[in-house]
Amino acid sequence: MHLNLFIFGCGHHQAAWRHPQSSVEQLGDIAYYEELARTAERGKFDAVFFADGHSTLGLEDGPRWFLEPFTMLSAMARATEHVGLITTVSSTFYTPFHAARLLASLDHISHGRVGCNVVTSMFDAEARNHGYDGMPPHTWRYARAQEFTEAMLALWDSWADDALVMDRQGLYADPERVRAIHHTGEHFRIDGPLTVPRSPQGRPVVFQAGASSEGRALAATYAEAIYGVAYDLSAAQAYYRDIRARVRAAQRPQRVPVMPGLVTYVASTEAEAKAKQRELDGLLPTAAALRQLSVFLEQDCASWELDAPVPVLPPLEAFNGPKGRYATILRIIETRQPTLRQLLGLLAAGGGHCTLVGTPDTIADTMVHWVENEGADGFNLMPPALPASIVDFVEQVVPVLQKRGHFRRNYTTRTLRGHLGLASYG
Repeated sequence: MHLNLFIFGCGHHQAAWRHPQSSVEQLGDIAYYEELARTAERGKFDAVFFADGHSTLGLEDGPRWFLEPFTMLSAMARATEHVGLITTVSSTFYTPFHAARLLASLDHISHGRVGCNVVTSMFDAEARNHGYDGMPPHTWRYARAQEFTEAMLALWDSWADDALVMDRQGLYADPERVRAIHHTGEHFRIDGPLTVPRSPQGRPVVFQAGASSEGRALAATYAEAIYGVAYDLSAAQAYYRDIRARVRAAQRPQRVPVMPGLVTYVASTEAEAKAKQRELDGLLPTAAALRQLSVFLEQDCASWELDAPVPVLPPLEAFNGPKGRYATILRIIETRQPTLRQLLGLLAAGGGHCTLVGTPDTIADTMVHWVENEGADGFNLMPPALPASIVDFVEQVVPVLQKRGHFRRNYTTRTLRGHLGLASYG
């Protein structure tokens, strides 16, 4: 199976930063992120991954972003040798040329270990930092994302593999092997070529995480690996099978690994693992949990009754925010019928992604079951507390998966494409 480490501040639990032993004082220190990358490499992970946001979204509830991901990955590339390096890129706020140049440069710096997760972004507060009055409509954003991705791929292909001649008595590059792309579309005008020669992988790996119909269509057409949101196996299977059908319909020849998010609390006994979960849950103020839910639902939840059923929410098709998480919340309400207080607890770490609490063997059992039953090709691990939770996973769960033959014992390739079993370009 494939494993990514999703690095997010002090951890994915909303109260992780409040713990007495949290890493909150280290968030501006690149050594913290370098060590996390080395831990993932020690676990033989495919990659580390950074989400990214363009607004603070309320500082009272803890850190979301600190250092800029491209900058961090440059340093992390120098601190590691094998693990892949993936960052989110907003097609709403970046231009294809800017993104293609940054990513191709990182691919050279890392010797072929870079990928990007193309997103359309989601919050009005972000849009207002980039010249918009508010977030553009969902359909507009995905039309731009499609054109953005097409143009970015064309820029990466604007240099042939053998374009660099470097003949000191003649040409530096063969002008016949470097071409303009002359892209003119609804959102972008780009002549090209890219200023960065062909990168070690040919192209950095393109990830996508769309849950809406437009997002799934974009993923099926362009993504080489996909992040998903699934609360349980049934939801994971429905998404997995839909994506597989869409990829086949697009007549794409190679497999596209699907990796839903996974939160794990690992310990030698189930009781100890549950105690770790309770410790973090107990640090989360109710007001902070309600503010987080208000962000997820794009409505004010502060006045809702804690011990009553969750009020009726709009259907998925009427929701203009991040549809993957919203769909998961709707599924939790449908399957569990929780009170508001219970829902807040379920969303505290990972925002509704599957959460496993138990021993290394029981967690490995569930992961393997998902992979063997069309639920996943691997997982985007979302540790509730960093670095402790990922150290627990690397030291306790990874050896079980390796012993059972479900995960690599050593790297056999040097590129992210190689780790994911994807074809090279060029």
